[in-house]
Amino acid sequence: MPAQADIIYKALDTFRIELPSWGFANTGTRFGKFLQPAAASTIDEKFSDAGQVHRWTGVCPTLALHVLWDLPNGIGDVAAVQTLAAKHGVRPGSINPNTFQDQIYKHGSLGNPDPAIRKKAIEHILDSIEIGHQLGSRDVSLWFADGSTFYHTDIADWGMALWHAQAAGPRAKVLVDTGHHYQGQNIEQIVAWLLDLGMLGGFHFNDRRHADDDLTLGSIDPYQVFRIFHEILFFEWETGTRADIAYMIDQSHNLKGKIEAMIQTVRSALELFAKAALVDRNKLAVFQEKCALVDAETCLKGAFSTDVRPMIREWAVAKGLPADPMDAFRQSGYLERITAERSERNMAPDSSYA
Repeated sequence: MPAQADIIYKALDTFRIELPSWGFANTGTRFGKFLQPAAASTIDEKFSDAGQVHRWTGVCPTLALHVLWDLPNGIGDVAAVQTLAAKHGVRPGSINPNTFQDQIYKHGSLGNPDPAIRKKAIEHILDSIEIGHQLGSRDVSLWFADGSTFYHTDIADWGMALWHAQAAGPRAKVLVDTGHHYQGQNIEQIVAWLLDLGMLGGFHFNDRRHADDDLTLGSIDPYQVFRIFHEILFFEWETGTRADIAYMIDQSHNLKGKIEAMIQTVRSALELFAKAALVDRNKLAVFQEKCALVDAETCLKGAFSTDVRPMIREWAVAKGLPADPMDAFRQSGYLERITAERSERNMAPDSSYA
C-alpha cells in the first residue's frame, strides 16, 4: 500500500467543495436574527467573502447562488454576477431556485392546488435553468417545502426524492442533505444505495443535533461524515470509476463568525476525506467477505483515528497555500476591514420573529 502521505495528497488534489452564498449573510432562527457586523449583505460582499475562503483553503472555487436572494432581477443580473466572479476569483456554482418564500407558496409550489401558482413555480424554475446556462453552472438544486407544515413535506425522505428523480429523467439525481433525515438514520447506507443506482448527484453538508440545525460539518458526528466519504471512495475502488458528485456546504451560522466557520468547515471536510482515503479497502473487503466484523471495524477505525493534520499541512504548503488557513485569514486583516465597512449597516435594528 502506498505511503499515507501519497494517498492523502492524491485524494486532496481532486477534492472540491462548494460554498453557499447565504452562509455569509445575516440569517435568522425562529426567534429572530442575531446580527454580525461583518456579515455580507450584497452579492459583491458574498463573492468577496467566498474568495477569502478559497484563497486560504484552495478547494472552494465555486459559490452556490440563490436566485431570489442573489439575482433578484433574474437573468438581468447575470452580467453583474459574471463580473463579480472574475473580480473575486470564484465561479458561480449551483443555481438554487426559490419556490418556498413568496406568499403565494403558503400552500405549496408545484403541489399547490392553484394551477396559476404551479405555473409560476415552473416558470421560475425554467428561468433559473436559463440563468445556470448563461453563467456556465452545471447544477440546478431544487428543494420543495410543499406540505402541511415545514416539518411535514410532500417529499418526505430520500426514497421519495429518488422516485421523483427517476421519473424526471436521466439528468435528475438525488441531493443528500446530511441534516434532512430522521434521527439516527444510516445516511451512509443511503449513499451506498444511491451510488449503486447511479442516482447520487451531490451533498449539502452540515451537522445536526435535533432537526435541520445547519451546524458545522463534523461538529456533532465526525465519524458519520467519515463513513459517508468512505462509502464513496469504496464505490470508486470497487467499480474502478469516479463518482461524479457535487459536494456543497449548506450551513447558516448565527453565532460563529461566518467566514471563519466556513474555513473551519472546509478544513474538517479535508481531514475527514483524507481519513477515508486511508482505509485499506483491499483488507476491508477480505474482512467483509469472511464476516470478520471486529477486524473490519478495526480497519475502519484505524483510518479514522489517524492524525492526518500534519500531512494536510504539508499538502497545502506544496500547493502554495498556508499550512494554517484560519491563522492566515486572521492575520490578513480582512475581517477587521469588512467589519469597519459593514458594521453600521449590519447592526441596524432588524425585524424579530413576530
